[in-house]
Amino acid sequence: MQKTLEQYDYQLKECRSLFLKKNQDYGTAWRILRPSSLTDQIFIKASRIRQIQETGSQRVDEPVSDAFIGIVNYSILANIQLELPQDTELELAPDKVQKLYDQEAEITRQLMIDKNHDYGEAWRDMRISSLTDLILMKLIRIRQIEDHDGKTLVSEGLPGNYRDIINYAIFALIKLEEKTTTL
Repeated sequence: MQKTLEQYDYQLKECRSLFLKKNQDYGTAWRILRPSSLTDQIFIKASRIRQIQETGSQRVDEPVSDAFIGIVNYSILANIQLELPQDTELELAPDKVQKLYDQEAEITRQLMIDKNHDYGEAWRDMRISSLTDLILMKLIRIRQIEDHDGKTLVSEGLPGNYRDIINYAIFALIKLEEKTTTL
């Protein structure tokens, strides 16, 4: 588990670093997006990954790992949007944004630790393509929940689904990193 925590923290740090740089460039323009729009952004990234996995080719010179990083960051943003009151101003101070990002990342990290304990690191035996499929399945579930105004009967709500997506994407980043270091 220690190796997993180190790898997880490294990948999360990479995601956070890119997010904070983009926040410096663009501010909180993302705040204009409704959670459903963020869901669609994540869907676009996951669909691109699956298309590349299925065809083995790509025309845009952007590594698949960048798309997984985007999935992590958009999912964190979606949960931030869900938590912020409706009347929160669009522009947030950089330190506030960093604090919100870190809070959501820590909740998600703890979820990973708990689930990883119970599942015995089963993700390590999974294919990256299966992680992609799980992300897409979670996105379809999220869209259904959004279409029902966020109401569920027995299922976890939107935040839990986004957190699972974050963890699947970080697992994929770990596996991609392991693949490149063993070549």
